[in-house]
Amino acid sequence: MTSEALSPRAARTRTALLDAGLDLLADRPIDAIAIDELVAAAGVAKGSFFNHFGDKYGFANAIAEAIRSDIEALIGALNADERDPLARLCGGMIGAAAFALSERKRAAVLMRSARGMTLEQHVLNRGVIADLGAVGAAHRLVPAAGRAGVLFWLGCCQALMGGLIEQEAARAEVAAMLSDMIALGLGGLGVDAANRARLSDAARIGQELDRAIGLLNGNR
Repeated sequence: MTSEALSPRAARTRTALLDAGLDLLADRPIDAIAIDELVAAAGVAKGSFFNHFGDKYGFANAIAEAIRSDIEALIGALNADERDPLARLCGGMIGAAAFALSERKRAAVLMRSARGMTLEQHVLNRGVIADLGAVGAAHRLVPAAGRAGVLFWLGCCQALMGGLIEQEAARAEVAAMLSDMIALGLGGLGVDAANRARLSDAARIGQELDRAIGLLNGNR
């Protein structure tokens, strides 16, 4: 049941549980958190937890999916006027980096709690699949890009987010790291040198990173 379909009281309970879970998951994995601790932190009865979630793993996954949905919304806004599929792929990585920089706690929870989010059939991966398919149709890529390109690009984005969270990098460092990661990622797909240089240009990436951060700040 979605939060929109819940009664006001049930919606408040679900929100309290999710907020408490976010705080707890920022410090440790779900395996180290008991349901009794979750409901105590949320200030709700234990039975209320099972009215909304089957178990604590489904609970952690619901939090991760909500965070991932917010990242996808950011990427959608960042890429709204972009028609070049290569630039759209890079926009996704820039959006992920901006989220890790501006929403460090939520990004850390996503890295710790996400399950199944690198699967091609996951609904939130449709944009990457479509853009990578368009890239493959328009560019001469390495053969492996057709078989494992989605997993490879998502892995690059997740590794970048994880590195930015752990290093607590400043904005200038993030832009430099993005430039390197985009160049490496595009190279791994087999994108030609001219497009790699164009899309990994540090000045362009800095502008796009600032735009993504501005979009995030505007939604707060």
